[in-house]
Amino acid sequence: MTLLETDYKALVIGATGAIGGAFVAAFQADPRCTHVELVSRSLSPGFDLLNASSIQAQAEVCRASGPFHFIIDATGALTIDGVGPEKSLASLREEVLMRNFHINAVAPVLVLKHFAPLLATGPSVYAKLSARVGSISDNTKGGWYGYRAAKAALNMLLQTAAIELQRKNAELRVVALQPGTVRSNLSKAFANSVPHLLDPAESVAGMLAALKALTPKSGAHYVDYMGKSIDW
Repeated sequence: MTLLETDYKALVIGATGAIGGAFVAAFQADPRCTHVELVSRSLSPGFDLLNASSIQAQAEVCRASGPFHFIIDATGALTIDGVGPEKSLASLREEVLMRNFHINAVAPVLVLKHFAPLLATGPSVYAKLSARVGSISDNTKGGWYGYRAAKAALNMLLQTAAIELQRKNAELRVVALQPGTVRSNLSKAFANSVPHLLDPAESVAGMLAALKALTPKSGAHYVDYMGKSIDW
C-alpha cells in the first residue's frame, strides 16, 4: 500500500513489539517510504517510557532523521506488574491503577509532546494505539477499570493535543487507533475468549488503510482497524 503520492519518512515507537514490528514491515514494503526510524527499549539504549528525560533525549536522537510524515506510537501494556485487568471494584489496587495511568496515558502524551515537533509540515499523521474499551459510551460490560480509564484519559489527551497542534498544521491527523485483538504477548492471556484473533500484519494493513482514508478535521480521529469511527 502506498500511503502518500510523494516520498515520505516514518517513525515507529515500540518497533519490536508484535504490532510495532508489523508497522515497520509495512512501511519498509512501501516504495514511497524512504526511511523508517525504529524506537524501542531493545534498540534504543536508555529509552524508557517511564522516564520523561529519556523520552526527550530519544526525540532529539531521532530529529536528525526527520521530519516524519508518519509517527506511530505502538506502545502500551495490559498486564501491569503481573496483574491483569480488574474484574471488580474489590480487586482494585491503588499502585496498579497509578502504573496503568503512567504507562497507558501519561507516558504516551509525553512521547507526543517531544516527538510532535519532528512531524513534517503539510499532510502528516500522528497515530497512537488506543483501545475500544477506552470509549465511555461503548462501555456496556464494566470491569477492566484501570485499562479502560487510562485509555479514556489517553483519548482525551490526544483530542486536546490535536486541537493545539492543528493550529500550526491544519493537515495533521492525530489518531487514536483500535487495532482489534491481535495475536501478541499483550493478548495472550485472553486469547481463548476471543472468537477471531488477528495476525499483526492483518491488523496493521487495516489500520494503515484507515489512516490513508482519513481527511483533515478539527481534533483527533478515533477509528478501528476496519476504518470505522468509534464513539468517544
